[in-house]
Amino acid sequence: MTRRAGARPARVAVLGAGSWGTTFGKILADGGSDVVMWARRAELASEIHTGKRNSKYLPGINLPRSMSATAQLEEAIDGAEQIYLSIPSQSLRENLKVLRPMLVGSEIPLVSLMKGVEKRSGLRMSQVIEQEMACDPARIAVASGPNLALEIAQEQPTAAVISSIDADTAAAVALLARNRYFRTFVNSDVIGTEFGGVLKNLIAVAIGIVDGVGYGENTKASIITRGLVEMTDFAVAQGAQSETLQGLAGLGDLIATCQSPLSRNNTAGRLLGQGYSFQDVVSQMQQTAEGLASVAPVLQLARASGVEMPIVEQVKRVLDGTMNPREIAPHLTTDDDTPKGERTQYGQAGGGGALWRSIQRALDQLRNGGGGPRSDRP
Repeated sequence: MTRRAGARPARVAVLGAGSWGTTFGKILADGGSDVVMWARRAELASEIHTGKRNSKYLPGINLPRSMSATAQLEEAIDGAEQIYLSIPSQSLRENLKVLRPMLVGSEIPLVSLMKGVEKRSGLRMSQVIEQEMACDPARIAVASGPNLALEIAQEQPTAAVISSIDADTAAAVALLARNRYFRTFVNSDVIGTEFGGVLKNLIAVAIGIVDGVGYGENTKASIITRGLVEMTDFAVAQGAQSETLQGLAGLGDLIATCQSPLSRNNTAGRLLGQGYSFQDVVSQMQQTAEGLASVAPVLQLARASGVEMPIVEQVKRVLDGTMNPREIAPHLTTDDDTPKGERTQYGQAGGGGALWRSIQRALDQLRNGGGGPRSDRP
């Protein structure tokens, strides 16, 4: 499934012009597509369209000439061959209610760039899309991976995975969402790919908290390692494949989000660790930190599945104001003094070797310079 040389550029729409939506629009444009961005605010749409800049969300970045923008949703999707959704997870449903009548009878792919779960329902973003758009799930794809927006907008090389239950949909999206600095792989594990993107945000909040308190690298390494265990146990209990959590959408995204000051969830956690209240953090953040809204619904799903998530439980207590952030570290990885094995609930013994193999896989994927969509499976 390669695009013919000399074929006209694909026309795609990206709905949502925050940092990640605009960055993904740039990825698509640099890959050869004609991209129309939809921004809710007319002044932002005008800046992108005429000035080829998004100074609020991507300062200093020049956007490609093949990117245009509009504040009119119907204009943005007119003639689009693929639609990418980069809308805050908690407002996705209301936006889809407006979008649905405009796509009656359409079969074009809908691609989720979002990493959250709906607070009220606990649904993943692809599930919200399927429900509100009343569409075949084979039309839906999700993109995830170690994707810090500003670094990618600066054209620093990275990789991502495109996941869909339909191999043709995943391949069609992956072929457009690639360029000289952005490589895409494919898999069919939508559950694992989405939950990897959700759960790493929660661990990144924990990392930010202990960083804000002033704890060092040993504490953070312990949280990242045991956080991957929690992520894997939870995702597999929801129907995911454990190896997905060891790939770009799991371990890869976890490393990037936990260690970078560019991470919104890390920043939110750091403010909590410095003593700011939850409301103060929300008011200070210029962009949505999806992890803050996802803690409660994830824990509700975990309890219903019988999965223990001590790190996420402690994060919730800090968010609720019932735990001093300085007291979080001794309890982050367990509240039980009984010695336990290091293996995951669904994994294999010998966690150290498994983790190293996971890291090697992620590094190999990032180094791979291949041109087409590849499987993200180990």
